[in-house]
Amino acid sequence: MTENEVMQFIEEQGVQFIDVKFCDLLGTWQHFTVPVSEVSRESFEEGFGFDGSSIRGWKAIDTSDMLIMPDASTAVIDNFIEAKTLSLTCNIKDPITEKYYDRDPRYIAKKAEEYLRSTGIADTIYFGPEAEFFIFDDIRYDQTVNSGYYYIDSEEGIWNSGRDEMPNLGHKPRHKEGYFPVSPLDTQTDIRNEIVLELQNVGIRVEAAHHEVATGGQAEIDMRFDSLMSMGDSFMWYKYIVKNVARRYDKTATFMPKPLFSDNGSGMHVHQSLWKNGQPLFAGKEYAGLSEMAVYYIGGILKHAKALCALTNPTTNSYKRLIPGFEAPVNFVYSSRNRSAAVRIPMYSKSPGTKRIEYRTPDPTSNCYLAFSAMLLAGIDGIVNKINPGKPTDSDLFTLSNEELKNIPVAPGSLEEALKELEKDHEFMLQGDVFTEDIVRAWIDRKMENDVIPVRTRPVPYEFALYYDI
Repeated sequence: MTENEVMQFIEEQGVQFIDVKFCDLLGTWQHFTVPVSEVSRESFEEGFGFDGSSIRGWKAIDTSDMLIMPDASTAVIDNFIEAKTLSLTCNIKDPITEKYYDRDPRYIAKKAEEYLRSTGIADTIYFGPEAEFFIFDDIRYDQTVNSGYYYIDSEEGIWNSGRDEMPNLGHKPRHKEGYFPVSPLDTQTDIRNEIVLELQNVGIRVEAAHHEVATGGQAEIDMRFDSLMSMGDSFMWYKYIVKNVARRYDKTATFMPKPLFSDNGSGMHVHQSLWKNGQPLFAGKEYAGLSEMAVYYIGGILKHAKALCALTNPTTNSYKRLIPGFEAPVNFVYSSRNRSAAVRIPMYSKSPGTKRIEYRTPDPTSNCYLAFSAMLLAGIDGIVNKINPGKPTDSDLFTLSNEELKNIPVAPGSLEEALKELEKDHEFMLQGDVFTEDIVRAWIDRKMENDVIPVRTRPVPYEFALYYDI
């Protein structure tokens, strides 16, 4: 919709409130609500003022005034608010300089798309993330000076096979056996279907929904690919809708990569491809039907993969999933069909329009505006500098010996290690002024101070089992 169409829609549909949403540095949607009496055509040009110092990773208190600028093209009805409410996704401006704010993740995504076009390599990049998540029945956690615990429960959890449920009807997916079962083993079809319907209500195309591998209610819903910033917007809706539909069912959804011990974690395999003038650029006569450009793009992703992890796997819990020898693809190599490689070339179709690469290391705690932008910049660096990714690895990496694996680069072992890699290797992200030194520094400092150090300084329950009696 245009600004005029939004105003007309408000009047015709009896909209009562405008909900303005924006993304903070870490990837969480923030919002406030404005009665329609306070909204006019000029609101799209003048914006709404707010306190930027209260947003994580943004302004200092002495420079806190900011403007939120609604994007009329994002207007949709928010079905999770009782009063009829029109949602608008927004960009952020500095009211003094009147420039868009460099720490606004959505603005970074916009700059990444502009930089891609400026290179002449392509005019569009498409992203298709496959984000996994868990739907639990109960979650409790606490940390005090003398205690710390978490407790998760799910009617599907195999750990409840012996619980007196008056009656216990069984049919609980065993560890690593949750992929694609029908009901009664899969109890969440109706929840996933409702999520799909709500996604469609806000204009997001969905390709498939299904139960995932783990016990305890793991799921995946796949959105159809879209351009970088549009998919960033869609992913914010995706998380919002998943969590709110779960709440309707008195359940709780989490995108935490590794909430359960000894079962699969939640990843986010990211499909991506470049296009120009409506034509796909990743199809060709190289390995697995790729173009030379696609091979170089892979070279850029793999060269910068360790630094990318600071954005694509941005939590300490991310590295509970990224452990060599387990299910997550931690080996930075590429292959066709092989799901144990970090970069896979799907072989479902021979059509040039479906030729793409799939980067399998990321997880859904990512701020997708930032993660997608960084992946694109790594790929562009590969194309511009003709970075050769080496030979593909078509064998099952999980079966290779330590001798065979020793020359294969692997993902960082911790968030701290990933942040150090980003500190050393982020020049590729500064191209086109997409990222700035300021935001890279702010990201590293924020993650060290609020994630790495607090986790490092707290004992975890299993340490008592290991060490208490020493």
